[in-house]
Order: sequence, then structure tokens, then C-alpha cells
Amino acid sequence: MATKHFSPRLFSFLRDLAEHNERAWFKAQKKRYEEAVKEPCLAFVRDIAEPLGEVSDYLVADPRPVGGSMFRIHRDTRFSKDKTPYKTHAALHFRHEAGKDVHAPGIYVHLEPRNCFFGAGMWRPDTASRRAVHEHILADPDRWRAAVQASPFVDHFELAGDSLKRPPTGVDPEHPLVEDLKRKDFIATCSFTQGEVTSGAFLDLVIERSRQSAPLLRFLCDGLDVGF
Repeated sequence: MATKHFSPRLFSFLRDLAEHNERAWFKAQKKRYEEAVKEPCLAFVRDIAEPLGEVSDYLVADPRPVGGSMFRIHRDTRFSKDKTPYKTHAALHFRHEAGKDVHAPGIYVHLEPRNCFFGAGMWRPDTASRRAVHEHILADPDRWRAAVQASPFVDHFELAGDSLKRPPTGVDPEHPLVEDLKRKDFIATCSFTQGEVTSGAFLDLVIERSRQSAPLLRFLCDGLDVGF
């Protein structure tokens, strides 16, 4: 029997938080946050661990409430002009076990009113990692094409993220994959409806998208010389 993790209360809370993004309001609504957002997110992480392990032995589903797969709701405002204390979305990250942060290959689930999406790949990798992926694309362009230009990948995903303004040093500007070789991020994304998120089939949908994005993740992991 399918398990329904999220309810419309998740989006109701996040909409209200966007309107009342202040510590006093959040403190008064903390039980509501825990029941509508925190507890469902942690349950989802626990329940996805086994099926995600069938996609890859290296993607980590960590149900710890602090330091695990669920991003904290508190914003880091130390270096931001925006001093609102809370994020107005919920997010989960299933990173590669070799990575120590969100920049390693992994899977990301973003839940926000009218903006729910799935992401797979590498976001803002360091320079050495980015170059390693570029070199892997140059060394095996056919496999890169197979990962990102074939079904079912192209039926569901778009490649997203920032790019360099010019090709990396040594790359022919006329190279047929020059736009991919200019990428600073290697991210595939697809959207979810709120109805999909609050359905009993959402966990299965996330696993299906994880499988469909696996060729990209495997390519990136091979480029970084880590397992998948």
C-alpha cells in the first residue's frame, strides 16, 4: 500500500511562513511546523532509503533531524542583506557518500508552493571537479550524449545551472558539445505538481526520476573517479 507522506498542510504552513517570516511567529507555530513539515520530511527520508539503495549503493538517505538529508529551515543570514530568518521551502538532499556537502553528485527534492522540483547532478562543484567532468565529456562524448540526450532522460529532464561565458582553455569554440563544456553546474531538473507531492505515489515518483537520472549521475561519478 502506498504511503502518503505530505499533505496540503505542508504548503499551507510554507505560505503562512512566507507572510510571517519572523522568529516570534515561528516559535508560536513550531508544533505546526513539526507536524506538517519536519516529521513528514524525516519519514520520507527513512522510507526512501531502501529503494534508493537499489538505484545506487552510494546515495545517502540520512534521517537525522540535524546534519542529515533534510535541510534546516533556518537561513544563514551572516553574509546576506536579506535577514529573514527562515527558508520558505522544504528541501531534501541525497548526496553521494564521498561528498561532504551539497556540491557533490546527488539528488535534491525541493518543496515550495507553486515551485516543487527534482534535481540530480552537481551544483556549483569546485574548479577541480568541474574540470574533471569537462575532461570526461571530451574523452567520452558519445557516452555523455547517451546520458543526457536519450529517452527516458529527455522525456522528463532539462539541464540547468550556470555556464562559463567562454569555452574552457583548450576547448575548440566549434566543438559540437561546447555548450555542455561551458557548464559550471551539471544539473538535471524536472517539476512536480503539489498534487503529486501530496499523493501516495510521490515516493515512487521520486524513485522513478532517480532511476531515469542515473545515467547522468553515473557519468559524473565516473568523471570524479568515485563509485556509483
